[in-house]
Amino acid sequence: MDFLRSLSIFGDTAPRESFQELIEIIQAQADLDAQFDVSDIDHIERWTSCIYMALPIFTRGASSSKFLNYFAKQIVPVFDKIPEEKKLDLLKTVAASSPYAVAQDSRQLLPSVVQLLKKYMPGKKVDDINHNYVECLLYTFHHLAHKTPNTTNSLCGYKIVTGQPSDRLGEDFSEHYKDFIERLTGTEDTVRAASKRLTQGMADFNKAISSAKTEEEKTKIKADQQKSTMTMRSYNNILAMSQPLHGKSPLFIGDKKITLSWMEQPKKPAASTAGLDVHYQMLNFIQINLHFFLVNSSLLMFQREEDPTC
Repeated sequence: MDFLRSLSIFGDTAPRESFQELIEIIQAQADLDAQFDVSDIDHIERWTSCIYMALPIFTRGASSSKFLNYFAKQIVPVFDKIPEEKKLDLLKTVAASSPYAVAQDSRQLLPSVVQLLKKYMPGKKVDDINHNYVECLLYTFHHLAHKTPNTTNSLCGYKIVTGQPSDRLGEDFSEHYKDFIERLTGTEDTVRAASKRLTQGMADFNKAISSAKTEEEKTKIKADQQKSTMTMRSYNNILAMSQPLHGKSPLFIGDKKITLSWMEQPKKPAASTAGLDVHYQMLNFIQINLHFFLVNSSLLMFQREEDPTC
């Protein structure tokens, strides 16, 4: 196929159609036309893997619509029934893909994201929250709302004016605003208290490493230290994303100010090699992670040529 040849180029001249055709292969592997079954762990894992592998291609203009619409219509309604160990993977991939959603998809997905946010953000201070879920959802919320800010008027009670009928400024959504702000405040209070406890505990890690008697003990302590560092990043992200949302007309984060806690923290590349680094990272990522997709698709096409009934 012609688009395969473009993968070896991957420059600015690579046609957008090539990336879209590659996305369609991944969509077929994700089985987006099938009814979502929460008991089908294989389908859940395939969906998660496929959207993750598609991320570099979304950055080149390929559409993420089918994945995001599937999440909103098929996955969110049964989210409670999904095994706990799979929920975070789903939320992480949706969060990572949210910067590439177009306005139309953002409007369709935002109600589902707000629904999940209300589930995982307490209305008052509690002992703990699932900070990973909240971080993912707030990040997704910001990036989607940045594309279609007035959609949040009816969902969260904001008063964002765009001059469009969809602003719905004549309707009273004050209860939505009150509820959303209470949840933001409760989440912030919970996170600040948890962050304080974690900071106090992190001060003891270096002492524990120094006093460890075996390498096995040191390895375990270092792993716990790394986990605590990641948790602290998550807490900081939650506070950074929740605080701008208190106003009646908030400014949503739609850039790269926030780096999700589990992602590699950004470093400034050398100016002379930055473009090449991105170029080769994207190329290697897709060549390695999508190789089996291309092989499987080629085999399927060959089988159909040999036997049209396949």
